[in-house]
Amino acid sequence: MHSKIEVLADLEGVVADLMAQHEAKRVLWMPSEILDPAPDTDPDHHIRELRKRAEGISGPARVALALNLLTEEGLPHFHRILAVYLGNESHWMHWTNMWTAEEDRHGVILHDYTRDAQVFDRVVVEKMQFDYLRAGFSPDWDRDPYRVFVYTSLQERATQVSHANTGKLASQYEPLIGEVLANVAKEEARHYTFYRTVFKEVLARDPNQALESAAKLMPAIDMPGVNMPHFRELADVVRRAGIYGPRDYLKIVEEQIRFWAIDTLEGLNDAGRKAQEKIMAIPARLERIAGVMEAKTKRKTFSFDVAFRREFVMD
Repeated sequence: MHSKIEVLADLEGVVADLMAQHEAKRVLWMPSEILDPAPDTDPDHHIRELRKRAEGISGPARVALALNLLTEEGLPHFHRILAVYLGNESHWMHWTNMWTAEEDRHGVILHDYTRDAQVFDRVVVEKMQFDYLRAGFSPDWDRDPYRVFVYTSLQERATQVSHANTGKLASQYEPLIGEVLANVAKEEARHYTFYRTVFKEVLARDPNQALESAAKLMPAIDMPGVNMPHFRELADVVRRAGIYGPRDYLKIVEEQIRFWAIDTLEGLNDAGRKAQEKIMAIPARLERIAGVMEAKTKRKTFSFDVAFRREFVMD
C-alpha cells in the first residue's frame, strides 16, 4: 500500500502538465478591465446608469450575490487547507499559490461590483465578512489529501453552477453582473477540471484508500461559507430560486461517479469494495433527501439586513 504522501509526490509531473494546460487556456482578466467605464466616457454617468439598472435586481438575486461574494472573499483566506499537505517545495505549491491568486480576483470583482451598484447595505455585508472570516473554516477532511481533492472537485463545480445561475437571474435586470459572473464561473470550471483530474489519477495509483476517502465525503459537503452569518437561510433562498440546491448536488455527484468510473474499478480489497458500494448508493439517497425537502417547503417571507430589509415571498 502506498502512503498518500508518496502518491502526491508521484503526481507532481501530472500537476505540472495540468498547470500548463490550465494557463494555456486561461484568459487572465482583471476586475477593473470589466468594471471600469470605457475610456473617454463620464465615470459619474457610468455609475449612475449602473445603479439605475441594478435597482431591478430581485431580492433572491441579491441574496445569491451576497452568498457568492462572501464565499469568494473567504476562499483565499483558507489557503492553508490546501497548503498543509501539498507542501512548499513542489509543483503543488505553485498550483496552490496560483489558485489563491485567481480566487482572490473573484472576491475583488464581486466586492467592487456590488459596491458600485449599491446592491447591499455596505456596513452589514462588511460585518458579515468579518464574522465569517473570524469563525474560520476547519473541516474534518483537511488532514486527508485525498478528501481535499474530492472536496475541491465537488465544491468548485457547485460554485461554478451557483455563479452561472446567479448571473442568469441577476442579468435579467443588469447585464454587467452577468458578464462578471460568467467570467468567474469559467474560471471555477477550470479549477474543477484540475481537481477532478488529479483525483482520477489518485484512483489509478491508490484505488482502495482513494475510494474510502471519497465515500466519507461525497454523501454531503459543507460549502466554505457554512459559518457565515445566516448561511442556512441564505442557502434556502438560493435553493428556492433554482440557483443551487440538493438536486444540483445530486447531478454533481453523478457526474463525478461517471468521470471517475467508480462502478468499473476492479481488483479492490474489502474496504475498497465497501467504499465503492457506498458511493454507488449515494445518488438514490440524495434523490430521497431532495424529495423530502421539496415536500416540506412552504411559502415563506424573507428579509435580510444586507439587502436593505426588503421583504420578498418565495414558494
